[in-house]
Amino acid sequence: MKRLGALFSALCVVALVWSLWLLWAPQPRTPIAPPQTGTGWHLPGLPRFQLPKFNLPDFALPDLHLPDLRPPELPQTPIASKVERILIEKSARKMTVWQREGGPRSFDIALGFSPEGDKSRQGDGRTPEGIFRIDRLNRQSAYHLSLGLDYPQKHHRDAARKGGFDPGGDIMIHGQPNQIAEGYKVKGDWTAGCIALTNPEIEEIFAHAAIGTEVEIRP
Repeated sequence: MKRLGALFSALCVVALVWSLWLLWAPQPRTPIAPPQTGTGWHLPGLPRFQLPKFNLPDFALPDLHLPDLRPPELPQTPIASKVERILIEKSARKMTVWQREGGPRSFDIALGFSPEGDKSRQGDGRTPEGIFRIDRLNRQSAYHLSLGLDYPQKHHRDAARKGGFDPGGDIMIHGQPNQIAEGYKVKGDWTAGCIALTNPEIEEIFAHAAIGTEVEIRP
């Protein structure tokens, strides 16, 4: 009897140790796979869930024929008073002229045949950039009227002297060549570095420009 009791006690101790080991021993973890595109989220042991697809019909607003509420563009004021300032924007091929009385006036322009960059030497085909002044008004120009600019300035001449080249000159705002038919406009950038307008446009500016007027030329 004593042997049976000892054996039973030993079996109980083994069973207790085995139970404790099952509770405390590390268990392998089953990794949760990331969801695949278009399959929705899924956890082990749970049913898969996926949102249904909705195909919305094409929808376009009807044309209500509403009136255009944008304010109409006002006509530009003709130059009828003294020209105060001229701005030339090379990249936009645009000239804006401010006058003493009345609004500004804009013109489309043509530039030198190689307009990119600042002028540095004779024959480079570039229109200079910077702040200049009108220094002469020429009615006997090779083009239909011309307003001369004070290029080259001292820094242009100094740079040319150091580089051993001619800085060029005779940069003007002028009309079309005298030898072409009246009313014809040369296409594209065609000057040697000057700024060209149509003949009626240069006449409008020439009539009210004065020596000393500031002319800014931007890239």
